[in-house]
Amino acid sequence: MQHSPRRWFLLPAVLSAAASIIGATPAAASNWRAADAQNVLVIDTDKGRVFVELHPEMAPRAVERVKRLARRGSYDGLLFHRVIPGFVVQTGNPNNHDGGKTELPNLAPEFRFRLNADMAHTVVARPAGLNEGFMGALPYISVDESRMAINPDHAVHAWASHCSGTMGMGRDDTPIDSANSEIYFMLAPTQRLDHEYTLFGQVVAGGEVLQGLNAGEPPAHPDAMRRVQVLADMTAAPKLEIMDTHSAAFTAQVARVRAEKGADFSICDITVPARVIP
Repeated sequence: MQHSPRRWFLLPAVLSAAASIIGATPAAASNWRAADAQNVLVIDTDKGRVFVELHPEMAPRAVERVKRLARRGSYDGLLFHRVIPGFVVQTGNPNNHDGGKTELPNLAPEFRFRLNADMAHTVVARPAGLNEGFMGALPYISVDESRMAINPDHAVHAWASHCSGTMGMGRDDTPIDSANSEIYFMLAPTQRLDHEYTLFGQVVAGGEVLQGLNAGEPPAHPDAMRRVQVLADMTAAPKLEIMDTHSAAFTAQVARVRAEKGADFSICDITVPARVIP
């Protein structure tokens, strides 16, 4: 049975009250959701394991491509050929250099998507003319949802945002139809890149692994992706749970961050917690 998504518009007064109620107590079981194993990428590296939640509702072609390459073993053994601390990690090219591609056709850009009320999402801020929130663990920005009512398709333009741990498709200097197999992970918020690249995933566990990769362009001693799998395909797979962004615990977390940041608050200041259960 399908349920309509719940969308919370988190006003300051509500956030303050939630923070005082929740305090620092551990999140209850009801605050967590099981990740969709068909849309979780598990990357085993020289430095440890990384879990990425994928979002085909944002970029279906990119998600299909990455899962296809993972399932046929194309990513296994490839190097992190560009690691810039405080910025980005790049990998996924068959020749371990920028510009390498597979034999598969290049992909068209999926820089934006159409967000409608039936797509599960949680709004945490409403700056002038926009909404900011999360689809699963992936931060997004959209045109003000009030415009859904007047648009013929009852949807608005939206895009994922380049925050820490965001995963995207690399491309050539020409943005049109040039993405293929290269993937990248943000090591810090870089929202100036929004609208320029296809974003489709968010690191939910193992972010410290990416932060600890050997740096360089290329690194003198690059780390590798030893194996890349879809969680649903793994035998004896661990269980991945992600905090429900509709939950009281997440509402309280947003409240604390907004109180700390004040006018400097950004969607990239929030990380959706996750836990791996062996």
